[in-house]
Amino acid sequence: MATEAGHQRLELPYDLSVLRNGVRIASAPVPHAASVSIGVWVGVGGRYEPARVAGISHFIEHLLFKGTKRRSARDISREIEGRGGYFNAFTGEEATCYYAVVPAEHAVRVTGVLADMYLHPRFAAEDIERERGVIIEEIMMYRDQPSHVVLEKLGQMLWSHHPLGRPLIGTPETVRRIRREDLLSFKNTRYVPANTVVVTAGAVRHEQAVAQADRLWGRIRPARRPAFRRVNRTTGQQRAEVIHRDVEQCHLAAGFRVFGRHDMRRYALKLLSVILGENMSSRLFQSIRERRGLAYSIHSSVRLLEETGALLITAGLDRKRALEGWRLIVRELARIIRQPVSRAELARARDYTVGQLKIGLESSSSRMTWIGEQLLAYNRVMDPKEVVEAYSRITPDDIMEVARYCLRSGRLSVAAITPDRDLKADHLMEEVSQIE
Repeated sequence: MATEAGHQRLELPYDLSVLRNGVRIASAPVPHAASVSIGVWVGVGGRYEPARVAGISHFIEHLLFKGTKRRSARDISREIEGRGGYFNAFTGEEATCYYAVVPAEHAVRVTGVLADMYLHPRFAAEDIERERGVIIEEIMMYRDQPSHVVLEKLGQMLWSHHPLGRPLIGTPETVRRIRREDLLSFKNTRYVPANTVVVTAGAVRHEQAVAQADRLWGRIRPARRPAFRRVNRTTGQQRAEVIHRDVEQCHLAAGFRVFGRHDMRRYALKLLSVILGENMSSRLFQSIRERRGLAYSIHSSVRLLEETGALLITAGLDRKRALEGWRLIVRELARIIRQPVSRAELARARDYTVGQLKIGLESSSSRMTWIGEQLLAYNRVMDPKEVVEAYSRITPDDIMEVARYCLRSGRLSVAAITPDRDLKADHLMEEVSQIE
C-alpha cells in the first residue's frame, strides 16, 4: 500500500492512499463538520459502451440499488435513510458515482453498504426486467422534454458515429437488447481496482477510512483499466438540423467542438464562456433577453472530456422570432472574435469564476466530488490555488486567441426544435458566415 503525506491545500486539505490492488482511497477533513459525504467513483460511462448495448452503464447504476446477496433494496434504503442520510448515483460519459451523505457516526456502516452494492449486486432476473421498463419510461420522459431532446441531438451532431454521440441513457431498442450476461460481463471488466476511487469528505480520519477500505475492497483482484475509442480528426460532425414539433418555443442548441480537458487553454475557454453567457451580466443574456426580450433562458457552458470537448450555447427563443435570436447570438460570437474584451470585463468574469469555485468547495459533498472527478480525470487532485492562479494569468489576448481557435464555423453544429415549419437548417447556416 502506497500513501502520500497529507496535503495542506488552499481550502482543500486531503490525504490519498492506494491499496495494493490499485483502489485509490482519498479523504478530505472538513472542520466542524457533523456529517460525511462518501463517494464510490468508477471510471466508466457512455463512451466505453459497444453500440449494441448502449446505455448499459446507466442500467448497471440502476441495478446496484436493487439489492445485494445480503441486502434487499429496502434494506439498503433503510440502512442509509434510517440513519438520517440520503444516497443516489449518476452516470456520465466517463464516470459513474455512487454516493451517500450521512451523520458522521454512521459513516462506517454506510460505507459498508456502498461497498456491498459495488461488490455483490444481485442482478436478479426479475429486477433486470422491472428496471428495463423503468429505464424505457425514463427515456420516454426525456423525449417529451424538447430542451433535453435538442441537446441530445446536438451531441449526436458534434460526435457523429462515435460513442459520445449516442444518448447516454441508451434507446428503447438497445435497453431491450441488454441481457444479464451483458451486464455481468460489462461490470466485471470495468468495475476493477485501477478504475475505482473511494472518497470521503467531512468528519473523517484518513487512517480509519483506509483501514476500512482495505477490508472492503482490498481483496479484489487487480485488473487493467479499460480503454475507449478516442475522438480524432476523422470523427464526423454534422452541421445543422431543424426538427419541427408542436412546442411553445424554439429550443436551440449550438456547439463548437474543441480540445479536451488537458489543454491549458481550458482556463481561457471557461472565462470566454462566462463572458458570453454563464450569468445575468453576460453578453448573450444582456443582448437576447434583457434588451430584446427574445428568450427567458439563454446560457453558455463548457463541456470537457479526455481528448475532446465543446463550447455550448442553449436558448429557448420566441418561436416567431427565433431566426432573429440566432442572428444576434452569431453576432455576439463574431464580436468577441474581432474585438478584444476589456480588462474590466475580463476581471469581472475571473472574479465570478473564482468566487463560484470557492463557494462550491464549502460543502463536504462538493469536496468529495472535486476529488473524485479529478483523480479519475487527471490522476491527481489540483490545488484550488493552482486553478485560481491559472485564471489570474489569462489576458484579453488569451481570450481572443481561444475565441478565434474555437469559434470557427467549421467547428459549429446547431440544432433547433421549433413549431415554425418555415424555419430550415439552411437558414441557420446562412447566418454563420458572420463568424468567418
